[in-house]
Amino acid sequence: MKIIGLDIGTTSICGVCVNAANGEILKSVTKSNNSFIATDKSYEKIQNPEVIMETVHAVVDELGLNEVSAIGFSGQMHGVVYTDAEGKAVSPLYIWQDERAAEEYKDGKSYAQTIGCFAGYGLATDFYNEINGIIPENAVTLCTIADYAAMCLCGLKKPVVHITNAASLGCFDVKENRFTVENPRLPEVTADFKAVGTYKDIPVCVALGDNQASFIGSVSDGDDALINVGTGSQISWLTSVPVEGGAVENRPFDGKRFLAAGCALCGGRAFAMLEGFFRQIAGSENAVYGYIDSLLESKTETTLRADCRFCGTRNDPSQRGSFTNISEENFTPADFALAVLNGMSDELYRMYEQGGKKAKGLVCSGNGMRKNKALRRITSEMFGCEIKIPLYAEEASYGAALAAAVAAGKFKNIDEACSLIGYAEN
Repeated sequence: MKIIGLDIGTTSICGVCVNAANGEILKSVTKSNNSFIATDKSYEKIQNPEVIMETVHAVVDELGLNEVSAIGFSGQMHGVVYTDAEGKAVSPLYIWQDERAAEEYKDGKSYAQTIGCFAGYGLATDFYNEINGIIPENAVTLCTIADYAAMCLCGLKKPVVHITNAASLGCFDVKENRFTVENPRLPEVTADFKAVGTYKDIPVCVALGDNQASFIGSVSDGDDALINVGTGSQISWLTSVPVEGGAVENRPFDGKRFLAAGCALCGGRAFAMLEGFFRQIAGSENAVYGYIDSLLESKTETTLRADCRFCGTRNDPSQRGSFTNISEENFTPADFALAVLNGMSDELYRMYEQGGKKAKGLVCSGNGMRKNKALRRITSEMFGCEIKIPLYAEEASYGAALAAAVAAGKFKNIDEACSLIGYAEN
């Protein structure tokens, strides 16, 4: 039995074909998402959904459908596309980077603040479009791009949206799994990992948000936490009770549990900033990551402290980072490098402490973790957990495939499907 999982990212579209008997990826295909539409509006970030679908079909064709029993989707969250009564896109995809809802609306508040969510979230974008009269007259429903892809593949006229994607649109009660605003364009929502239709007689699973799909595709034990380090960084863990207050966001998972997520806006960008700083000092046009790695091979302790919130936080964009406790002894390149890695890990750890849960293990993904041995060591020591690295780097598409295996009846639930996940040898 083979399962296909596809992840529609902002810059690339990845597909994997998985052996549902042992979890092995039999084939992986990644193509560039060349669907951006040029615009003269500085706040506008849009893509062409039909170009995206052409790429989706190309990926599916290259993977092949021989012996495939189910297809799953994941995709960039928060964005929104409008569809007509026949299920066809009648607008561009307004992606998560679209900032129209950050524009001032009235009484000193932005459109996003007025409706009660963040700029870039689908319902904030929709609110701006409605107020400014730019929703297409024939628009009937709205959804994320992954929902649209599943709908198109099945030839459906209306999308069915999983709670993981529904919440990403904004204005969503994660405890009750329902939208908190009245809007005639809201789609049907489900908490089940179920088939929404078929493509060439193959069941197609409801699409998942990429955060939850990445967790599903990385974590085999629900008592483990997941850290992903890319440009930003994020820590996620399952909880049956929402985490209250602070910087942690509670996201839907399976209708019974929540995925608590703490996001650091800087994350791996902090390390990239450090590398750029060193490169400027050296007057080099070549990357100096190798030099930094060599510094960290023997440097394991420092009294220098780094607060890596250089790009602010979601709750306070004006927040800035700092270096403290600087002394004559620790004013060295090695100390600065180690302090930054400590600061990156500490920001996530402080978010995790809010949940009051002790992880059994720690799964780490993203290039920032996979390529940085020192960061893995520091994070392992800080959390007091052994680190596991998923065998496959295509976590979101792999998670979509596992969800599709549940939808096809191969596994009774998502936890059982996650038993297929393997980890690289340390």
